[in-house]
Amino acid sequence: MKEIKESKLSDKQKKIFTAISVFLVIVFSGIIALLVGKPMLQFVNSPDEFRKFVNSYGILSDIIFIGMVVFQMIIAIIPGEPFEIAAGYAFGAVRGSIDCIFAFAIGVAVIFLFVRKFGIKIVEVFFSIDKIKELKFLQNSKRLNTITFIVFLIPGTPKDLLSYFIGLTDMKLSVCILITTIARIPSLITSILTGNALGNKRYEIAAFVFVVTLLISGVGLIIYRHIKKWHEH
Repeated sequence: MKEIKESKLSDKQKKIFTAISVFLVIVFSGIIALLVGKPMLQFVNSPDEFRKFVNSYGILSDIIFIGMVVFQMIIAIIPGEPFEIAAGYAFGAVRGSIDCIFAFAIGVAVIFLFVRKFGIKIVEVFFSIDKIKELKFLQNSKRLNTITFIVFLIPGTPKDLLSYFIGLTDMKLSVCILITTIARIPSLITSILTGNALGNKRYEIAAFVFVVTLLISGVGLIIYRHIKKWHEH
């Protein structure tokens, strides 16, 4: 892969893209508040009633949720874990996991195609050139698939940035979707279990899984930093 260089995207263009992104986040947050926040407050003491409310919309609720996760992945500045926990809470472990997996695959595909179309310019809208260059260890095409799988498997890694960066590599779209989706599953399971436990009012289990996940993510972040340093030498 060629050396990554800063694009000619002007500061004005970056500000415009940033402003648009912030506006979309505000609108998106408002939609979530109306579709999810209000019902959750209404059924705050009755998770079963909330699930009945969600199920009343049938497959439309799944489509809306998948769309929200895909949007979160594209905008990149919105954390994804709350959506995974919400999936377990609202849909249960199995259905929530399936929805998230579909969303991951669609989101990664959209980001990949955006980057292939617009190049590093679209990546710089959300991430600085310094952050992008920190991922130069993924430029080794011979180990690209293996390293990508490992960094997506490790909890705590910047998966949004990584999803955008992969579009700058020589990886094929089908391989990208397969690797990143499968590698996300272990981390997804912990979030889903937390949400499912909350939905079943098993708060002690939810707290335990949440704390363990934080610890694992901390360790994962340390491992990720060591991987970057190791490839810098």
